[in-house]
Amino acid sequence: TDAPIFARTNGYVKSWHVDIGARVRKGQLLAEIETPEVDQQLQQARADLQTAQANLRQAEITADRWEALWKTNSVSKQETDVAVSAFHAMKATVDSNTSNVRRLEELQGFQKIYAPFDGVITARNTDIGALINSGASTPTQELFHLAAINILRVFVAVPQLYAQAVRPGATAFLTLDEFPGKTFSGTIARNSNSIDPASRTLLVEVDVDNRSGTLLPGAYVSVHLKLPQSVSSVTLPANTLLFRSEGLRVGVVRNGRAQLVPVTIGRDYGNSVEVVTGLQPTDPVIINPSDSLIDGTAVRVNPSPAQATAK
Repeated sequence: TDAPIFARTNGYVKSWHVDIGARVRKGQLLAEIETPEVDQQLQQARADLQTAQANLRQAEITADRWEALWKTNSVSKQETDVAVSAFHAMKATVDSNTSNVRRLEELQGFQKIYAPFDGVITARNTDIGALINSGASTPTQELFHLAAINILRVFVAVPQLYAQAVRPGATAFLTLDEFPGKTFSGTIARNSNSIDPASRTLLVEVDVDNRSGTLLPGAYVSVHLKLPQSVSSVTLPANTLLFRSEGLRVGVVRNGRAQLVPVTIGRDYGNSVEVVTGLQPTDPVIINPSDSLIDGTAVRVNPSPAQATAK
């Protein structure tokens, strides 16, 4: 869980109580903001409310008197209705002023910024005396950044070929360069159920227990998934591929002659590629073949350096 912490009121930073790396609990005080303008607005709103309440009492007394006089036919119905309407209008004014006082009290309550959940402060972007402007018309600045790292969500793009191998609840293993020889266990929580048309991959989320705090949020890791036995592939150097009009081909040696075999590429690693169909792990492959290579060309296989040394 990751969240930026913004201010909800205007003023100046009075004090801050946590810095980067600090572990905080839900409800812990992070910073305090001085809000002189809001304080003055609240005092004015309370004074306006008191004035409206006094006017309401006067309007209520007047309305009651006019209604009593109208029952004795001492005043007209029109004058009585005017007094009663003035009473109801003043009551609405009191309600409006009361709401305004509550609004400003809530803004004043935002003087203190608290942590919304347990976590670690990963960024502090403010200091004492900094101007805080929470207006919608101006860009607001993030004060803190808070991350809950007990459980980390690791996102990995799985090639479309292996999308069916990803099932929620399955186990995945993580490795990091800074921890050679060590693996971290995780659980596949969910996937996007959609193939990205740009990369032809499935976005998968792996949840990892990180209560020890060993793993850091934002880090890059390698995710290892167990594939079903039906998915088999071989990896070849990229210079073994032949691009022909009829499709992608790889030259193999069978019975002393070259044979161009159609293949299907899985994942491209740059200097090497994954071949998912068309080849067997035991097929001898021609490296860096000539563009003029055709089926049936006689091929002489050179012995490997180890074989030559043995002879």
